[in-house]
Amino acid sequence: MTSPKQGQGTSQGQGMSQGRGMSRRGVLRRGLLVGAGAVGGGVAGGAIGADVADAGSATRERTEPFWGTHQGGIVTDTQQHTVLAAFDLTATNRVELVALLGAWTSLAGALTQGQAPTVPIYAPPTAAQRSAYADATDASSAADSGEATGLGPARLTITVGFGAGLFSTGGTDRYGLAAQRPAALVDLPRFPGDELVADESGGDLFLQACADDPQVAFHAVRAIARIAPDVATLRWTQVGYSPSNTGGTPRNLMGFKDGTMNSNAHPPADLDATMWVGAEGPEWMRGGSYLVYRRIRIALEHWDRLVPSQQEQVIGRHKDSGAPLGRHDEFAALELSATDPHGTLLIPAEAHVRLAAPESNQGAVIVRRAFSYNSGTTPFTERWPPWRQALEYNAGLLFLAYQKDPRTAFVPIFSRLAITDALNQFTTHTASAIFAVPPGATAPGDWIGRTLLAP
Repeated sequence: MTSPKQGQGTSQGQGMSQGRGMSRRGVLRRGLLVGAGAVGGGVAGGAIGADVADAGSATRERTEPFWGTHQGGIVTDTQQHTVLAAFDLTATNRVELVALLGAWTSLAGALTQGQAPTVPIYAPPTAAQRSAYADATDASSAADSGEATGLGPARLTITVGFGAGLFSTGGTDRYGLAAQRPAALVDLPRFPGDELVADESGGDLFLQACADDPQVAFHAVRAIARIAPDVATLRWTQVGYSPSNTGGTPRNLMGFKDGTMNSNAHPPADLDATMWVGAEGPEWMRGGSYLVYRRIRIALEHWDRLVPSQQEQVIGRHKDSGAPLGRHDEFAALELSATDPHGTLLIPAEAHVRLAAPESNQGAVIVRRAFSYNSGTTPFTERWPPWRQALEYNAGLLFLAYQKDPRTAFVPIFSRLAITDALNQFTTHTASAIFAVPPGATAPGDWIGRTLLAP
C-alpha cells in the first residue's frame, strides 16, 4: 500500500449536507464492489415501493458529512447506537502506521456514505510480522462482510482518536512521535472509587462508530478492524444506545434527562473556546479535541428503592421536566444560591448538577455525548443494607466528554465530583480512557492523522 497523500479541496464544516455515494442497496442490485477510496459520484439506491417508502427508510438513507475541518460524531446530533473500540498497535514502524490510518480514513469515508466497499486488507511486508491469520491457507478476503446490506447509511459517523501509547509505550518511542505528544493528553489520575478493568480501558487508537442502526455501527468497526489485524489489534469494544431525541432530551437509565446542559445536543455557545483546540495547542491538533471516556456502572436496584423526590435531591433536577429544583423549565439557569423559606438550598450542596456546573468549577466546560449500556446481569454482594448476595444489572452510562484541554476541564471537574457527589453512592467507574482526537480529513485523498504523521 502506498502512503496516502494530502487531499486537495475545500473543507466542509459540520452539519453541512453531502451527496450520497452508491448505497448498499444499489451495490447489491448492480453486483458491484466499490473501491475503498471511491466515496462520491455514485447513485443512491434504487427506487423502493410505496408500501415500504416510510419514515423509517428515509431515516436509514440519511447521511452525515465525513470530510471536514472537524471529525464527525462529536457535535453531530446523537444517533441511537454506538460501538466503541480501542486498539493496541503492533506496527513496527511509522510507514505501517501511515498506511493503516490512510486505509482507515478511506474506508470510513465510504462507509459513512452508505457504500459497500472492499476492505483494503494490509499485510506487513515481512512474513514474520503476520500472525493474526497465520493459520489461514489463503489470503484474507477483501469482500464486504454483508451484514449491513440494505440498511443504508443510517447517519453513520466514525471518529478516530490517538492514545498515549501512540507516542511512546513503556518509555519506547516506537514511531518517533514522543516529542509530539500534546501536554493536554495527560495520564488521568486514579479517582476515589474507581474500579477500573485494565483490559477494558486505555488503548493506542480509538474508534467511535455511531449510527441509527446498531448493525450499521457494528459493521463499521468490524470492517475497519479487518484492515490490518497484524498492525492494530482490538483491545476492547463497548456497545451503547440512546433513545430517540425526537421527544426532547433523552433520558438515561436513572430516568432523568441527560444532556440538558453542555451536551452535543445543547452545546456551549462558543465551541472554539470550550472544545476545539486552537493556537494554544500543537499545530497538528488544531481543529481537534480531547476525549475522556468513562464507563459508569449504575446500581439500578439501589437507585430504584428511592422515591423520585429523593432521586431529585441527588441529581438536583426535577425528574419529569428536567428543570433545576425550584424551577419549571428544563433549560432554566441554575440558581445555586436559591433557598426555600427555611433558608435551605433548593439544590443541595452535594447534588450532582451543582458540583458539575461551570459556576462551581471556575467556568470549566465539557461537551458530553452520552449513551446507555446494558450488558446483562452479574453476581454481586451489596455494600448497603440488607447486605444480600444476588444478581444485579451490569448496566449504566457511557460517558464521552469532549473538551479543549482535560487539565482544565474534566480532571478538575471530576476530581470534585469523585469526592462529594451524592450520586457516587449509586455509581462505579469501571473503564476509562483518554484520546487526542485530531482534526478531520478535509477531502478524499486526505487522511486522519496527516497533520501529525505526514513528512
